[in-house]
Amino acid sequence: MTVTVPRQADSPDEPQQPTEDRRHMIRRRALTLLIIVLLIGVPAGYLVISANQSRDSGKDKEEKYSATGLTEGWPSRVQRRIYQVPIPVPSYKVAYYETNNWKTSRLYVQFETTPEGLDSYLKSMGLGRDDLKPDDITISSRDQKITGWEFTGPGPWHGLVHAQKNPAPTHDVVVNTSIPDKPFVYVVSRTVP
Repeated sequence: MTVTVPRQADSPDEPQQPTEDRRHMIRRRALTLLIIVLLIGVPAGYLVISANQSRDSGKDKEEKYSATGLTEGWPSRVQRRIYQVPIPVPSYKVAYYETNNWKTSRLYVQFETTPEGLDSYLKSMGLGRDDLKPDDITISSRDQKITGWEFTGPGPWHGLVHAQKNPAPTHDVVVNTSIPDKPFVYVVSRTVP
């Protein structure tokens, strides 16, 4: 058996709650609406902006990696370390391009440096200028086509192949010393995964 308790009537001795005037009610509702907009709208706006930035970043990366030929600037430190291509300081006209597939990964790098910079670069491979062979273009025509390099201008041209045991990369190097104070170095570093 359920017992229901009857609702008590308001006592005539209790003070009546004042009714809310219209201005106060509109102000309270406006404040509530503002809070709701801030709690929902700001995070939603942030998500939209973040999604657009992420999409734009992906497009930039896609353009960067789908481009053919060289990109002006220095390869990342990670790329230089993996492919063992330390670019000497100072170096100018630095550009690079990386290709990857299931068979071989390659980093193409070009830079202009000083005679001391060239010596430093060769020394990093355990080599010296005596290891450069005159008129030896060691970079293949396939690699030249990918980068747009043409080794037909004024020389002298020198080249070498620095072969290393896997997993270390092999370097094909061509140097143009037509301006002795500004040797121009072209490198193809390739690794086999």
